[in-house]
Amino acid sequence: MTGAVRANPELMPLGLEVRRLRDARGWSQEELAERSGLHRNYIGGIERAERNVGVMALLRLAKALELRPGQLLDAYSGK
Repeated sequence: MTGAVRANPELMPLGLEVRRLRDARGWSQEELAERSGLHRNYIGGIERAERNVGVMALLRLAKALELRPGQLLDAYSGK
């Protein structure tokens, strides 16, 4: 039996930034998933700070959002 996945506070800034950027474009999680080649459930897990995003997923998200990968991590520096 598996328990509920809990949000990781250290992942929260990235999750909030991905959601903010997705919302700013008027995209659903499904649309971002399609554009990035990631699963919609994975996008949701990122936004809820339940997923520790790997480098390849970060690169795919950045490309879909038309950003440099580092821009997604700017959420950690307050920029």
